[in-house]
Amino acid sequence: MSSHPSLIKTRKPGERVFCFLLVMGSIYLFWQAYKISGFSELSSPGAFPLAASATMILASCIAFINTLKLPEAEGVRFVHHCFPPIVATIMALILVYSIILESLGFILSSFTFLFISIQFLYRCRVLTTLSITLLALVVVYIVFRLVFQVVLPEGIVPEREILSSIKSLWR
Repeated sequence: MSSHPSLIKTRKPGERVFCFLLVMGSIYLFWQAYKISGFSELSSPGAFPLAASATMILASCIAFINTLKLPEAEGVRFVHHCFPPIVATIMALILVYSIILESLGFILSSFTFLFISIQFLYRCRVLTTLSITLLALVVVYIVFRLVFQVVLPEGIVPEREILSSIKSLWR
């Protein structure tokens, strides 16, 4: 086996905790499967879930033990490896969107969220971002509000009055 540093397998940041959580989750699923009907016979309703969760426990324990044997990767931090800045930014935008959705309404908050997100991710001209945002918003609005008749938060835009004005034009 080569001792070249790039060929030696190392433990990624967060891998040990993730494998431990897999073991704990598998044990929980095994307990839930046992509560279905216990293990009275092979044809009982809980037999297959018990077998599947027992296999999960075995596999996750093997993965956890193997992970414990690996050396930790040098120079790699958990935050940058598992939670890069671009993901944190989009998650923050989603949080702000969910907070302002009820007060501003679907149209304004979705427009703002889409515009900022597309501009941040796509980094194109403002006019292109505006076009993509408007097109996406119109399609989503038509599909959900008009076709499926989902009630969306109205907010400060008088949506009902606008829709009734448009409908009166067709009469």
